[in-house]
Amino acid sequence: MTKKTKEISLFEGKEIRKIWDDDQEKWYFSVVDIVSALEASKDSRKYWNKLSQRLREEGSEVVTKCHQLKMMASDGKYYLTDTADTESIFRIIQSIPSPKAEPFKLWLAKVGYERVEETEDPERAIQRAMNTYLKKSYSKDWVNLRLKSIEIRKDLTEEW
Repeated sequence: MTKKTKEISLFEGKEIRKIWDDDQEKWYFSVVDIVSALEASKDSRKYWNKLSQRLREEGSEVVTKCHQLKMMASDGKYYLTDTADTESIFRIIQSIPSPKAEPFKLWLAKVGYERVEETEDPERAIQRAMNTYLKKSYSKDWVNLRLKSIEIRKDLTEEW
């Protein structure tokens, strides 16, 4: 299994470790890092252990979908760490009763609703992409060229 690690800043400047699994073609995120970013607990590992126990008792399958993978710790050494894919992470976040998690849950609900709208009207997806590029300070000409190049690449790929 070929993997590569990369750190990202996800929420309020907290670093979240993640690792790419080439076999599964998925990102796996450190559960403890996410719990630490969303919960004010002094020991996020203990919090995750208690939460995972509660989820198992409720019959949730999300804990069984977590895998232990080696990730670099703050001391520079690699240790087995509970990780989960994006779908499982979203379920874990929904289980955390934290005021810090609420804005993230609202964002998830908004994004989910937008994707449903885009399924009904694909033009909304194009408009969302354009607005995202413009918010990132790209010029309108650059955005138009980018969207056209995506379409051309898609057509070329289909023809091949």
